[in-house]
Amino acid sequence: MDRRSLRFTELRRAIDGVSQRMLTVTLRQLERDGMVERTVHPVVPPRVDYALTPLGRTLHATIQSLVTWTETHQREIAAARAAYDARTAAM
Repeated sequence: MDRRSLRFTELRRAIDGVSQRMLTVTLRQLERDGMVERTVHPVVPPRVDYALTPLGRTLHATIQSLVTWTETHQREIAAARAAYDARTAAM
């Protein structure tokens, strides 16, 4: 949603493994928090679009930094997890 508004089905397809219920709950909470704006279009079948609000856009930059960091360090994270799992399996 950082580039344009998205329909519910587009979001569901883009987020691997998310259930319809969990996406609905999450979007409602984001709307309540002022991060996402929901627009219902009076057409048949109903069309609902979600877009970041100005407040949501400010958070996007922070989240993107976290994603970038995670991608940069994914091998180190995987190695730490493997070492941890090996230690705990030996107990």
